Order: sequence, then structure tokens, then C-alpha cells
Amino acid sequence: MDYNDERTKKAAEIFQSFWAINKITSKLTQQNAESLGLTLQQLAVLNTLFSFPGLTLKQLTERLMSPKSTVSVSVDGLVNLRLVERNISEADRREIKLNLTNEGKELSKKSSENAPSYKAMIFALDKMSKEDIQSLLRIHKELSQHLEHFHE
Repeated sequence: MDYNDERTKKAAEIFQSFWAINKITSKLTQQNAESLGLTLQQLAVLNTLFSFPGLTLKQLTERLMSPKSTVSVSVDGLVNLRLVERNISEADRREIKLNLTNEGKELSKKSSENAPSYKAMIFALDKMSKEDIQSLLRIHKELSQHLEHFHE
């Protein structure tokens, strides 16, 4: 790879831009998780199950795009904290569905109400035009699709 090539320099600049935004939002989300006594992964599981109740571990893993072992450890911790419960599926008794307990739902709501990463993003987006926001979303989606189809 030629690091003096203009295309390579632009790619590096784009990566740095994504990393900077990711670093800021991850830090804010980490603070939110810690304020609730959870890990970042546990908060992700909690909020995903709030939005999509009744997922299996496999479905949850796919949604979070995380290794099954990592998600499994987080689910175990949340079960021990009585925030998540495992229920046998009525449709297929071999399948276990994951659901939030009432305490889990309340904590998920609290995390959303207190989410500094969302507050920061809303603050930043309020400084941008609607057209720029739509362009940003369109470009991100297009870039994501191109990256998904890359084969070396």
C-alpha cells in the first residue's frame, strides 16, 4: 500500500473521522452504562431486548454483531442481576427466548432518558442543516453497502 497515494490518504482521513466520532460516543455510552452499574455490553443487551423482546441468544448475537460467547456472558450477568429472564419458547420447546424483567425494562428506560451519547448527537445534529443530515445518512449507508461487498 502506497501511503503517499491520494486515495490512501483520503481513506486514512475517513478512518480517523470515524474513529474520532466512535471514541466520543463510546466514552459517553460507557459513562451511561457505568452510572447504571452495567458494562457497555450489558447495556447493549438490555436496550436491544427492550426494543426486540423475545430474541434467542443467536438472534441477539446477530443483532449486536458480537461473538456468541461475549453476549452469553453478558446475558448470564443480567440474569443474575434479575434484569433478564430466559423463557422456553411455546412454539419450540428447544428454544430459549430472552426477555427483560420489569426491573430490566425500568433500567433500559432510565438508560435512554439519561443517554449522554444521544444528547450529544442531538446537540451536534441541531447545529447541522436537515439537508446535511440526510446527506450524511445517505453517504454512510452507501459507504456501508460498498464495504460489505468488498472482497479481497
